[in-house]
This record gives sequence, structure tokens and C-alpha cells, in this order.
Amino acid sequence: MIDKPVVIGVAGGSGSGKTSVTRAICQRFSDKSILVIEQDYYYKNQDHLPYEERLETNYDHPLAFDNDLLLRHIHDLLNQKPINKPVYDYALHTRSNQVIKVEPKEVIILEGILILEDQRLLDLMDIKVFVDTDADVRIIRRLMRDIKERGRSIDSVIDQYINVVRPMHLQFVEPTKRYADIIIPEGGENHVAIDLMAAKIQTIINKLTF
Repeated sequence: MIDKPVVIGVAGGSGSGKTSVTRAICQRFSDKSILVIEQDYYYKNQDHLPYEERLETNYDHPLAFDNDLLLRHIHDLLNQKPINKPVYDYALHTRSNQVIKVEPKEVIILEGILILEDQRLLDLMDIKVFVDTDADVRIIRRLMRDIKERGRSIDSVIDQYINVVRPMHLQFVEPTKRYADIIIPEGGENHVAIDLMAAKIQTIINKLTF
């Protein structure tokens, strides 16, 4: 049995490839041994606000996240207790009534743009990763995603990037790179770094398992 789950933080700017890195790491392990907790699921509940005010939410600011709830859930998982992970409704810009039941596993990956910004979360992590990708690549990825998957116009995506995403990245996301144990350039395409990460995780699991 494992004494304490391994906690890994995977941070980086929007479009940096965090999800690709996380997915690649997960593929190295069985579904029974690893789980992912996305910070995006922990945006604050806004059902007390009129819809028009919700539209003004800055999702790239630390205050947009309910880290208190996230911390409680991580502590529960570390104590081998299941959690009900919240679901965020991006159409209504507030938390959904649905939840996802999550069982404790050997490895917990915390993924999000600001997962390294909160000292309380940092203190729980065994490994801290920052996915570092050039700004031009990140904006292109964001353009493609938001246009194809979210039906947005090119103008709206660029306007949001210039006025919100870029300044928030420079102020809050980029500075967290200094907390990283490992910096992975180019996201999921960096197979060498991902292989090294998987080997390190396996080593920690082996030490904690008896």
C-alpha cells in the first residue's frame, strides 16, 4: 500500500501545453494509479451575481479560483478520502450543479495556469513543473482552440489576449516559474522531459510503497 499520494503541480501559460504534458504523463501509468485535478474546475461559484456581471470575470486572475475548496479536496485525497470535484459551466459563467466523484490514487496531478501561485498548494507538492512555451505559439494555440471549440471570432480572442491574458500572464503566471523544480519547454512535444518525469514519479512511488 502507499503511505501518501505523490502530488505533482503542472503550471504554465494558456496554450503552453500543460494538458498535453499531463496526458503524456498519465499514459505512462495505469488509470488506477493516477488522477488529474484541473484548477479550471475550481473557478468560484458566481450564481449570486447577475449574468451580465459574470461576463466580466477575469479567469486569468488568482482571485477567480476557489483555492480554499481545492485545498480541502487535496487534503481529503491525501487522507485517502474521496471527493466530489466541482464542474464549471462556461455557458452560464458559474459552477454547475453537477459534481464528479473522484477516488484517491497513488499520484495526484494538479494542473492549471496558477497552480504554483498559492503557497498553500506549493507546500503540498512533491514535484513542481512549469511548461514553458513561446508566446507566439501559445496565442496561436489559443486562437485555434477558441475558434474551433468555443465558436469565438478572431477579433474577440485577440482582444482578450491583449487586454487580459497577456498582462495576467506577465503579472501572475510567468513569475511562478521560479518555484518549478522542472521546466519543460514546448509542452507535450518534449518527450525526453516527459520520460524523465515519469521515471521520477515511479521512483517516488516505489519508495512510498511497501
